[in-house]
Amino acid sequence: MPEPEAGTEKQASTGNSSFVLRPSSSVSLRYVGEAGGAEEELARRAGIPFSAIETGQIRGLGLKVAAGSLLRMRRGAAQCSAIVREFRPDVVFLTGGYVSAPVALAAWRAHVPVLIYLPDVTPGQSIQWTSRLADRVAVSFPEVARYFGSKAVVTGYPVRADLLKTSRADARSALGLADDLPMLVVMGGSRGARSINRAVEAALPKLLPRCRVVHISGQLDWPAVEEAAKRVPEALAARYHAYPYLHEMPLALAAADLVVARAGAATLGEFPAAGLPSILVPYPYSGQHQDANAAYLTERGAALTLRDNELDAKLGSTVLELLDAPERLAAMAGAAKALARPDAAANIARELRRLAEKSRAPNRAPR
Repeated sequence: MPEPEAGTEKQASTGNSSFVLRPSSSVSLRYVGEAGGAEEELARRAGIPFSAIETGQIRGLGLKVAAGSLLRMRRGAAQCSAIVREFRPDVVFLTGGYVSAPVALAAWRAHVPVLIYLPDVTPGQSIQWTSRLADRVAVSFPEVARYFGSKAVVTGYPVRADLLKTSRADARSALGLADDLPMLVVMGGSRGARSINRAVEAALPKLLPRCRVVHISGQLDWPAVEEAAKRVPEALAARYHAYPYLHEMPLALAAADLVVARAGAATLGEFPAAGLPSILVPYPYSGQHQDANAAYLTERGAALTLRDNELDAKLGSTVLELLDAPERLAAMAGAAKALARPDAAANIARELRRLAEKSRAPNRAPR
């Protein structure tokens, strides 16, 4: 976040944020998230104080489970109100998810301005609801602004700076990987994607003679992937690099020639920033937002889309077809790079600063 004018101190509370805001002498941060969630560890690594609240999923669950989630969200709303009273933020930044609703409601009740960032191409239910409480809604692409009318501001998708400035050769060197073969990165999110993991395992005999494979399996499937790695022939074992989770993900993306992944929101920012062609496999139970994300990149020539039920039959051959067509791969990389917005994080920080300054104005009227 750009530092405000000397002599002031601004405070921002983030809920489920998708990029790292670094603390500074003039900006105080508080990260609000689900207890035990991945964001707690990310906040700790970034040096941002973390406040845990109760929350839960409602959509797509049975009545009994949804009722329990509603009860946890009610307790979470009370916890958020206490956090807002104690921390007294000048602005709240949200990116959707189940944490967003109680945080947005607590901020709205306290007359604290809210900036929501929508990373996806289409808004989910939580964003649609919380946007009613927001002062501004930042979106990644002009096509998405129509959902939010005058509240919308097109900022681009923010990514970590090292993804924008690291060369492929430097990234491979930092990861300890030789630059002698094409490199495929396979990822399915922090929890993993079982269908992708199994399809990659089955395709390894085809892939490893042709490329290096960096496989981030997620924690759930890691025991099976670890066992599969032991079965790779000794002559090819040095080409297969499997991890349950990789904190150096920007380096892996910068080092790659091609990536296989789900089509979550991060694909819309990180792959273009790295100029990285992709094979996207939308999660079939994500409420169609991953389908929209995959279609956005595929229609612009930056990606190919495979359905989940096509993986076993098509993943290995699709990867090899692209690696054997360097001109096509280069065209996809160029199409991805054309979608990048290197100034996105600064654009969002500027909007946060404007709202914070408005919040601190002595004559600011309540909502």
